[in-house]
Amino acid sequence: MPAPMALMLRSSRGMFESHIARVARRTLIAAAALMAVAAGPATLVRAEETTAARSGLPRGADGKPDLTGIWEALSTAEWGIEPHAAHKDAPASLGVVEGNVIPYQPWALARRDKNFAKRATLDPQTKCFMPGVPRITYTPLPFQIFQSGKELTFLYQYAHSVRTIHANGAPHPPGHIDWWLGDSRGHWEGETLVVDVTDFNDQTWLDRAGNFHSDALHVIERYALVDADHIEYRATMEDPKVFTRPWNISLILYRHKEKNFQLLEHECYTFDYERFYP
Repeated sequence: MPAPMALMLRSSRGMFESHIARVARRTLIAAAALMAVAAGPATLVRAEETTAARSGLPRGADGKPDLTGIWEALSTAEWGIEPHAAHKDAPASLGVVEGNVIPYQPWALARRDKNFAKRATLDPQTKCFMPGVPRITYTPLPFQIFQSGKELTFLYQYAHSVRTIHANGAPHPPGHIDWWLGDSRGHWEGETLVVDVTDFNDQTWLDRAGNFHSDALHVIERYALVDADHIEYRATMEDPKVFTRPWNISLILYRHKEKNFQLLEHECYTFDYERFYP
């Protein structure tokens, strides 16, 4: 066989063998992919568990993220949850309301503005009322979470307030009950603690700026560990008596890591305390 013809045959054979090898590799990869799909949820669950195990999040005995610790919001939401400029009794703030504006009904917006004008005396917190939910979360004082499988207990430094998150699957009690901090029922959605809060009274505000609600307020809170020392806190507010639609706030809670840090006694005194106890 002439040399040029032999070279062409060897070249063609090499190209054909390379093509067969590529096809075989692709077939093996496709088969592996099909096997992974066939394995279904179990494979996905193992992948999620591996990711979670590497995330470094603290976890309880049940495998859920452990929120136990002392936390505090470092935002200026207490002075006003909407964006606002600095004024004589509040620092400037970018706000924590998603979308920046609370969707008030017209009459409610007018009332909010009146509340703001008289906030120094009308704010329920000046009367030492409990702040309500979600305000108590971003009141500029620490709070401590104790977590177990069926409930979580929140201890707030503000006026020794205590809140229980029932996570045993029981529903809210029937009927409407007026509570300062509402009735809280929690469950886990993946890595996020979701708390359904209802049965409020109408005696609390959402901040010092006069933002308010009625006794029809319904709050859905979400607590998600970003890492071991930060919680992303989101809350959805729904109140058909006051707002035109549900709306959200979001902020970060920070873990206190100072040596020997603890909650301290915090008594609330009204603005008239000195008049009654000179």
